[in-house]
Amino acid sequence: MAVEFSGLGRTQEYLKQIVFGGNDGIVTTFAIVAGFQGANAEGAAEVGALAVLVFGFANLFADAVSMGLGEFLSGRSERDLYTAQHSDVLHRIDADPHGEAATLADQLRDRGMAAEDVQPLAAIFARNPDLLAEMVLSYGQNMPEPDHGNLRARALMTFLAFVVFGFVPISAFVFLPASGGTFIIASVATALALVALGLLRWNATDESLLRCVGETVLVGGICAAVAYAVGGFVGTVG
Repeated sequence: MAVEFSGLGRTQEYLKQIVFGGNDGIVTTFAIVAGFQGANAEGAAEVGALAVLVFGFANLFADAVSMGLGEFLSGRSERDLYTAQHSDVLHRIDADPHGEAATLADQLRDRGMAAEDVQPLAAIFARNPDLLAEMVLSYGQNMPEPDHGNLRARALMTFLAFVVFGFVPISAFVFLPASGGTFIIASVATALALVALGLLRWNATDESLLRCVGETVLVGGICAAVAYAVGGFVGTVG
């Protein structure tokens, strides 16, 4: 079972934003580092750390803003769609409450609920339009009610997670000249950032520690390897 660390009590609330934003931030900036290192093209070494930092920071903040806004807009769109569908179902219930309740009862029966339990539930649903509408959308249209959390807070959390974790792969190039040794330091720092992200996931869920950390590091490692390979290919053909 995950341990509840001090100061991480709200990890669960924003777990999706932290993991999604953090992992993308790490992968995005390390892809630039790995790409430059893999290319090792003529002229790249002369530009050195400056090129990594310029491209790294430009991508870091541009993508962080894009992801934050994307989180906000997708959440708002999901809520608007649900509201429209909920209103439509309510109109159908108002016109034929028992018919809609009977349809839901059939769906519950198909899911394995005993017939003797379904009929009383159908009568209850028919007398509670809002509850019936929620059940119809959830079971009939596979559209559960969206999270009512603060969209601005979720967008900000995505942005911050992207920036904080995304800074790690390029941090070595802030203080050290571009070299093979600097790339190794950046790679180790990236791996540690992925481990930290996995630990945050573990802290907020009941999944095993090995699975949380292993999956996070594996996904990030695959993306980094692809970026390095592409950089090497470009350097070869260039």
